[in-house]
Order: sequence, then structure tokens, then C-alpha cells
Amino acid sequence: EEWHNMSDSKEYVSRSDELGNIHISEEVLAAISAAAALEVEGVSSLANSGKKSLSRDVRVKMEDDKVQVDLSVLMAYGATIPEMGKAVQDAVKNAIESMSGLEVSAVNVNVGGIIFPPKA
Repeated sequence: EEWHNMSDSKEYVSRSDELGNIHISEEVLAAISAAAALEVEGVSSLANSGKKSLSRDVRVKMEDDKVQVDLSVLMAYGATIPEMGKAVQDAVKNAIESMSGLEVSAVNVNVGGIIFPPKA
């Protein structure tokens, strides 16, 4: 299992309830988005794969108490871009909403490249 320590991230999203505040780092929301996107069939990887580049591949911002996600993926050759894009949008929206309780207003998917299967 991988453990992400995100305490160095300064950007937090806050939710308030009667007991106090819950602060969720934007990097946590980005990690949830990335994990959800990578589970979608047809997504080969994030555009700049690697642990350090998560923040370049996934941008999370709050507007009017709603989350907006922009992410860049590489698709597998043979995938249908509109279908894959819609599946990524649904997966990311569902993952963030179910795990954080925050509402997602938009998921913008940028298909930054294509991965061809290795020649047999």
C-alpha cells in the first residue's frame, strides 16, 4: 500500500459542521481524482506519470463551495475518446463526492497523448 503524506501542501478545502471544521488538502482531492481516473478503461496513465507530477496532471480548485477538477491523461490506443472522457468525468466526480462529501461542479479531461501497444 502507498501512503501519501501531504502535510506540506498548504491549500486546504474546509467543510464546517456543528462539531467544527474538516480540512481536506487539495492534494488529497487531486490524489483521489488521479486514482479514480486511472481505474477507467482506456486511460493508460496520467500525462506526466510519476509521483512528483501529480500536481501538474491534476488541478483542483474550489469555486462557490464546489470542486472543479482539471486533469490530463494519456489514452490507450483503441479507446474511444468521448466514452473514455465521460467515464473519467463520472469516476472522478463520484469518487470525490463520496469520499469528501464535497460537490463537484466540473471535471475537465485533457487527453494529452496516446499510448500504442508494444509491437509483438
